Amino acid sequence: MLGWELPPHHTGGMGIVCYQMCQQLAKTGAEIEFVLPYTADFSNIDFMKVNPAVPKDVSEVITGIGSVGSTYDSQYFEYIMPDGTSRGAAMDEHQSNYADYVSKLVLLGDYDVIHAHDWLTFRAALAAKQVSGKPLFVHIHSTEYDRAGGKSGNPFVEEIEYVGLQLADRIFAVSQATKDTIVRHYHIPADKIEVVHNAMEFRAEELYEDKSDNAFRCVSGLQEAGYKVLVSAGRLTIQKGLTHLLKAFRKVVDMRPKSLLLIVGSGDQYEELIELAADLGLSGNVIFTGYLNGTGKQWRDAFRVGDLFVMPSVSEPFGITPFEALAQGTPVLMSKQVGSSEVLHHVLKVEYWDIDEMANQILSTFDHPDLAATLTENGRAEMMNQSWEKSVSHILEHYHGHIRKQEFVYV
Repeated sequence: MLGWELPPHHTGGMGIVCYQMCQQLAKTGAEIEFVLPYTADFSNIDFMKVNPAVPKDVSEVITGIGSVGSTYDSQYFEYIMPDGTSRGAAMDEHQSNYADYVSKLVLLGDYDVIHAHDWLTFRAALAAKQVSGKPLFVHIHSTEYDRAGGKSGNPFVEEIEYVGLQLADRIFAVSQATKDTIVRHYHIPADKIEVVHNAMEFRAEELYEDKSDNAFRCVSGLQEAGYKVLVSAGRLTIQKGLTHLLKAFRKVVDMRPKSLLLIVGSGDQYEELIELAADLGLSGNVIFTGYLNGTGKQWRDAFRVGDLFVMPSVSEPFGITPFEALAQGTPVLMSKQVGSSEVLHHVLKVEYWDIDEMANQILSTFDHPDLAATLTENGRAEMMNQSWEKSVSHILEHYHGHIRKQEFVYV
């Protein structure tokens, strides 16, 4: 299993998805070796072997600039040498070293399949397939087309994606929308792609029955003074549609001045969004928290403090934050471009660009507590019925099908 992040050292939802998917795979008896591009403490993981891909003559690999935290978007890695000195390594160099490590590793172990997550691992996956002949499954959580907001993005990344998709034995897409993107934008045959929806499973302490003090006490205080709180959480990038949300929120505040927007996360649009909020006259109604660890209480409290959670993405292959909001007892509004809308039906939905309708739906939830309560109750019940068991059974079915096919060829 080749992936670019795992909790608690992760930045986005892909790490959580990989963790939970592998946990369910392990319950079926699968033996998993998960290869990561950095070193960190994963002693909390006992259901699979976590193997950091450390280049020769390097003791430790740190992502981002000086810390494990910026994994998926990081363009920089730090190599710590045995003598304690360090040097920087760009993304391209580290991907090459990662591929070299994996292509050697796959010859040392007794593996049945190679399963790679998103473009960052594709070079390594293709190298492993080439030297071992094992079937390759690529799992698409997001394409460059999605990350660019529904447009052509980095041509280098798109080329890697295209080659990986072409040479894979099977493709897992996290939603029908993602499958459609792969067929339309990358010209891959539809019968090569299996839709495997993500799920989110929560421990008891992660659910909204949490009665402890909320980390956002100042926000709770404003609620007591009559404010309604809108929450959005995730990477602050063009893909997430937050400029449209801010423009819609301007209309909300015009109608209901005691409204607050809590924006949780970091990303390359951080300063742009702060400036836009100021330009729209929303400085007193918008709070930017910056980066929060996606597995901590403060992250969960951000959802719990909201009267409504909104995910206004321009292009979102799946999106797990609506599940996290519902787990904390908060109703959800999402754009129709969010892949998880295929499995969540007791939520409000709107076109990402329709700021008038977005504002109307926000105000309806704020002004009608019974609507919010019904959405919360039914949405949470629907969310709790989603599990990894069904999705993993699909994955295993295709594993075994390709293993049998390979055995037949060898015979």
